[in-house]
Amino acid sequence: MSVSKPPPPHSHFPPSNPSSHLPLPPSSSSSTPPFAVGPPSPAVPPPPSPVKISMQEHFAINVCPGPILPIPQISDFFPRFHDYPIAPPPPREKKVLKDKDKDGDGNGEKDRKRDREQDENGEFADSDDDDTYLGTLEFNLLFDQENNCLHCTIHKAKGLKAMDSNGLADPYVKLHLLPGASKANKLRTKTLKNTLNPVWNETLIYHGITAADMTTKTLRLCVCDMDRLGRNEFIGEVRVALKKLKEGESKKYYMGLERIAQTREGNSQAVDHGAPVAEEERGRILVSLLYITEKSSLIVGIIRCAHLAAMDSNGYSDPFVKIVLQPNMGKKSKYKTSVKKKTLNPEFNEEFTYEVPHDQLAKKTLEISVWDYDLGMSNDFIGGVELGVNAKGERLKHWFECLKYKGKKVEYWHTLTQQGAPCSD
Repeated sequence: MSVSKPPPPHSHFPPSNPSSHLPLPPSSSSSTPPFAVGPPSPAVPPPPSPVKISMQEHFAINVCPGPILPIPQISDFFPRFHDYPIAPPPPREKKVLKDKDKDGDGNGEKDRKRDREQDENGEFADSDDDDTYLGTLEFNLLFDQENNCLHCTIHKAKGLKAMDSNGLADPYVKLHLLPGASKANKLRTKTLKNTLNPVWNETLIYHGITAADMTTKTLRLCVCDMDRLGRNEFIGEVRVALKKLKEGESKKYYMGLERIAQTREGNSQAVDHGAPVAEEERGRILVSLLYITEKSSLIVGIIRCAHLAAMDSNGYSDPFVKIVLQPNMGKKSKYKTSVKKKTLNPEFNEEFTYEVPHDQLAKKTLEISVWDYDLGMSNDFIGGVELGVNAKGERLKHWFECLKYKGKKVEYWHTLTQQGAPCSD
């Protein structure tokens, strides 16, 4: 292979004819030519000869894979598989209170007494093991016996366990009454996104709770993580025995979440009671009675129902209420409320008027029944109640108070039963 001679290097001065240069005399230290300005320029080296390489060597250049990288682990993509959350949980309030007592706080004795009571009541059931730490939940409970309501105010949670791949969670709180947890007594807060320290400040209300319920029921509060692409995940729960809550007293709780093994003890207790539990499972209804002497009229108010039995396959019902004043007075004795879709705790707030003299009212019987509406099919009977002189207990008391206190609206909660179910709608 022939190689052409490379061009001379670039220079700012024009090329000169080499034949025009005169030979220089030998250098001497005594004299220097007047025209010599600097040392002579070095000679240009000859160009290197071309290197011949094979085709295989050409393709082998710059194809080294470099250092071998480590294979990513699954824990790099899902931090919750670590032994501990990415964000370590904050110190628990219970330990802080004990430290304050050691410093000689003036309220130390009161705090120790309160901790002792909470430990006896089972309000601090969390473990000191950091591996099982799930977080804490702060909430308030208030029982209003006059209105038969249980107010549950969910304040906040702290140091929840990370459940999502980003090291956070989308928590919400779900409430149930035990025994007999179902959709009928389920309440839920809103969901807060991407946080381990959510603040709800949300109040949920149970209607139709009597003093008898407060002695037998237990409130369960579950903290869960919402997952849109899959099933919601359970973080932890706390339980409070309502018999320790006094009427009209707002009690604050600060409890550690735990994972309680699900047992069927509550269900076995419910079965032992027999018939009363069967009545309870059908639900309750809040009814108001008012007799106006000036108009000789009885005003029946259907306010709301609570904890109704689920009659549809989706776990809910489409309830409505029918009322009949017996003996039958024709079309004027039958009324029906509107239908409330997909709910087990409907609120109606509807009133109906019967024109009947006061002296004949004592001989009448008011039949109230709750139904589940089914389109194109026969409606399902949920439960009923009868008010009149032939009734017993709270039902008889409600009817007599209406007759005695004219012009005063009397409200009572009544338990729905199977008794009085008609053969057809």
